[in-house]
Amino acid sequence: MSFAKRLVQWQEVHGRHDLPWQISRDPYRVWLSEIMLQQTQVSTVMGYYQRFLVRFPTVSDLAAASQDEVMGLWSGLGYYSRARNLHLCAQRVAAEFQGQFPSSMAQLQSLPGIGPSTAAAIASLCFAAREAILDGNVKRVLSRFHGFDHDLSVLAHEKQLKQLATASLPATTADMPRYTQGLMDLGATLCTHRKPDCPRCPMREDCVALKEGRPEHYPVKTRKLKRSAQSLWLLCAQTDAGEVWLQQRPSKGVWGSLFTQALFDSEEALRTALPARLQALLQFETAFVHVLTHKDLHLHPVRLKLDEPVKLGEGAWYSAKAWPAMGLPKPVRQLLEQQPS
Repeated sequence: MSFAKRLVQWQEVHGRHDLPWQISRDPYRVWLSEIMLQQTQVSTVMGYYQRFLVRFPTVSDLAAASQDEVMGLWSGLGYYSRARNLHLCAQRVAAEFQGQFPSSMAQLQSLPGIGPSTAAAIASLCFAAREAILDGNVKRVLSRFHGFDHDLSVLAHEKQLKQLATASLPATTADMPRYTQGLMDLGATLCTHRKPDCPRCPMREDCVALKEGRPEHYPVKTRKLKRSAQSLWLLCAQTDAGEVWLQQRPSKGVWGSLFTQALFDSEEALRTALPARLQALLQFETAFVHVLTHKDLHLHPVRLKLDEPVKLGEGAWYSAKAWPAMGLPKPVRQLLEQQPS
């Protein structure tokens, strides 16, 4: 029995069937879930996915929203460029495709935030197209099954694996939605990164990695991303009425387009930005580290309690009712929630 046939049969019986985006083949729902699931666990995505659908039932509703509202609803999910591209993509679909996602790979990949694997997921799951996805889970499943031990940090090797993925597709388009879902399910539940459950895997009889006795050796990727570090001082200013001072970040860079406390590269820069009478009111709290994908942020909170709002450079004062709905990075939101009463 072929790889595809085994996978389709396994998914029908043992795969996941209760994820909310599996209820229909609506491209909007599939696209939304695919973007949210990039580098984020299912358990984390579930609540965000449901809240987005309640607020934006269709792609046209999402397109009509403001970027600030979209970022506010996304707040805490991380990787905020996804949210910006999500909004831009919705606007393009509404304007250029009359609110209907295109079915072709070329048109899907022309949209912001949709790469080859996401486009293939939408095309195969929603339109039964014979297109191969190649996300992290799928790379792991296929490289183990075929014993593909070439370094996937080399583009030419990833293209070779894509060829294997395409060759493994079902012969008929009718099987494509279940096959694609089966690949995702197998990688997420059995063929996991650590401690794969090989005895329950439908591919165990022909899996090269299992025969070698080293499934955790695959996939091979030797190039490591270089990590960096940055220190930031956050001016956590608040009035007696509960207003907080926030500024919007540039669209590019750390926390692009999100709202944060005023940020400074050093304690000296923070002090220099304030008049002497306010410097005397500063309260320095214990620094902590916030980990991003490629960078460690060493954050230094500095509290400033004021009787009345005063201008503090670029930014504005926001009421206690306003800021919870704004697009805020996770550590910024936590600091605001910890503001002294």
